[in-house]
Amino acid sequence: MPGETHLNTLLATLKPELQNGEYVFCTLAEAINVDLTEAVCTFREKEGLSVILPREVADKQHVKYSFIASWITLNVYSSLEATGLTATISKALADENISCNAVAAFYHDHVFVAREDAERAMEVLKMLHEKFREI
Repeated sequence: MPGETHLNTLLATLKPELQNGEYVFCTLAEAINVDLTEAVCTFREKEGLSVILPREVADKQHVKYSFIASWITLNVYSSLEATGLTATISKALADENISCNAVAAFYHDHVFVAREDAERAMEVLKMLHEKFREI
């Protein structure tokens, strides 16, 4: 199924979903002695391996972290070639002083927000969806 590229369509059909649990961003010099089978995301940077883990997994494996996040999936099939979705979502959240960390995957985009901002972020995203649904 090819993803949608038209920004207004993406926003009009946006179905943000708050995932259960708490998630943490970690960095590992090496992945030795860390089981990454439950990692949500990994990304190799020159400084080390960045990993997003469920908090309980990081705690169980004694992996250090400082940011505890909630994970929101933007349930819309967005193309990796779509322009403006991440920018629009980030701006809407930034306008409400909510920091977000975006991850684009093959089928969906995802945003991680501070745990204490999760419900407010969901409200912002739902209002954004309603605004574009009416266009």
